[in-house]
Amino acid sequence: MTRIIFKIGQETLSATLDDTAAARDFASMLPLTITLSDYHGIEKVGDLGRELDSAGMPPSYEPKAGDITQYAPWKNLAIFVAPFSNSRGLVRLGQFDGDISPLEGTDDVTVSIELAD
Repeated sequence: MTRIIFKIGQETLSATLDDTAAARDFASMLPLTITLSDYHGIEKVGDLGRELDSAGMPPSYEPKAGDITQYAPWKNLAIFVAPFSNSRGLVRLGQFDGDISPLEGTDDVTVSIELAD
């Protein structure tokens, strides 16, 4: 499993990526700076520009708060701040290790994502 960090202003959030092709593909894109926008108060989404390698992944996933995913049809990084129903095309990448409150709210959030030391 790969440890990553999200930097939001002065805040640093740690997360752990799963040991999957999709998560390894995401890790290969780091470091990355992306603007995340609110999507219905359930998730923060931002364009990754391409679909990640989802070989061997189930066709759908039921996300929980703190999950890091990609919604493959839109090529979005989707970070869930609340649980949601099982969704086709959603690929789990990993999860935050603790508090995600800096991601909550309706404002856009610019995050820098990098591999942890």
